[in-house]
Amino acid sequence: MLKVFLAEDEFVIREGIKNNINWGAHGYDFCGEAGDGEVAYSMIQKERPDILITDIRMPFMDGLTLSRLVKAEFPNTEIILLTGYEDFEYAKEAIRIGVASYLSKPISGDNLLSEIDAVARRIIEKNREREVARKYEEDMKERVELEKQDLFKDLVTGRREINYIINASRKLSIELLAPFYNIVLVKVWSIKHDVSEYSRSVVSVDEKIPELALKYGAISFDMNLDGKALLFRGKTKDEVDSNIAECLEKMQELFSLNDHIRYFGGVGQVVERINDIPVSFNWASRAYAHIYLSEESNFLVGSEEKLNPHLDNVILSEVDSKHIDRKLIKEFLRKGDVSETEFFMREFFNGMGKNAMKSTMLRQYIAMDIYFCVTEFVETELLLPKDSVEELIPTAELMADEDSTCEYLYNLMDKAITLRNENSIGHYREAVREVINYIDEHYAEDDLSLNQLAAHVNFSPNHLSAVFRQETGQTFIKYLTDYRMDKAKELLTSTSKRSNEIGLLVGYKDPHYFSYLFKKTQGVTTTQFRGGNGQEEL
Repeated sequence: MLKVFLAEDEFVIREGIKNNINWGAHGYDFCGEAGDGEVAYSMIQKERPDILITDIRMPFMDGLTLSRLVKAEFPNTEIILLTGYEDFEYAKEAIRIGVASYLSKPISGDNLLSEIDAVARRIIEKNREREVARKYEEDMKERVELEKQDLFKDLVTGRREINYIINASRKLSIELLAPFYNIVLVKVWSIKHDVSEYSRSVVSVDEKIPELALKYGAISFDMNLDGKALLFRGKTKDEVDSNIAECLEKMQELFSLNDHIRYFGGVGQVVERINDIPVSFNWASRAYAHIYLSEESNFLVGSEEKLNPHLDNVILSEVDSKHIDRKLIKEFLRKGDVSETEFFMREFFNGMGKNAMKSTMLRQYIAMDIYFCVTEFVETELLLPKDSVEELIPTAELMADEDSTCEYLYNLMDKAITLRNENSIGHYREAVREVINYIDEHYAEDDLSLNQLAAHVNFSPNHLSAVFRQETGQTFIKYLTDYRMDKAKELLTSTSKRSNEIGLLVGYKDPHYFSYLFKKTQGVTTTQFRGGNGQEEL
């Protein structure tokens, strides 16, 4: 029921309008009245009517001034102006303000009601259009999230010019510019194997991280299975440091509420320019690499002091044996990414001691041990032949010095992870094929969603979204929309069914939304398409 408010200084006219129309019977809620614009404005702020009927000439605040204020604060409120003065200047000003109708007094109740009905129809249509546009934007959230991920990659790799990054951030309504920046990488996961427990707690906690970070001035970026990246901004270095410290404290409080949740985070270093964000990211990544080197939940700061505590020349008796552990290597081989290899291996070496890799005997031992660990992983977990990595057998030349050995081990680990990823592609392709088959069978269901399909193939929604785009070259929602539109075009061509029936058959209960989407994606209306007027454009 639309709400109507009346502002009229003449009591007799005000009472006549109020009492001579059966508002409820005609579908309206008469929500208030006032004798001058000033009183009316304060009441309108509270009632927020859909339609304002106001006289132009009123004491304290006239109708045009009231209309300007109302339109500025409530642009969706439609206004009908009443006046006893035939003055064209008033009409011009009313049009400029955006008044819906300009009527001369006296006016009968029937004529006023007829005008109100016409305005109401416009309001209902505009509300419908806004709801359709809102639903479209809601459906496009997946695309927006993927664009945010692309923006984050641009920020931390430095591969784009500053103007490109600023324009991309503005397109996503992200306020990026600030004097100082720092990055925090964080991931939460369950130490239990119960999937339902994971769903109830880990997902809930993970979703709260962006909300919490936002309170401390941070932008959250999703890294899919690798957790979240938080970009903190501030006017001073101290402000950024303080915000991070308080935010991490609140996160730890949140995580501690679930005893089966483990978390790990890496904190970068504060930088002063957008172009230096990759420096902050590298320090955060070095700290974050310890997720594979530690069994404890922690937030680790990326700095030489924190990450390289061993400053003396190494002797074998002082090597930290905990870091010469195949379990750490295997954990990274199972879960790590090629982009993380150098960070992980550097911290693996540093954990043994600042100069551990300078020892020829220790260097050769580590290289051989990691090689055998990789071959075991390839054979037993990837079920691939040992010769898949035979070309990377360690030789005296490869282990001649510290730099050569490190480079060799980076390449060895990259090779193993690449084999793992290639081995997983078949699984991903099968999952995407299953998703496509599911869409083919269920596209007519209005509630078909990414979350529903993710549950069907046992993926997280974000992971499925990334895999689907990787395998098909487009987002899930675009694929589903295009699929439904193709089906709709088939029905428009081969049947005489009405547009709203076709919309229902291809998965859209709301006929207005179907019409909106068809025009948005095909460039013509369903009527034009059926008539052949837009065939060449398609």
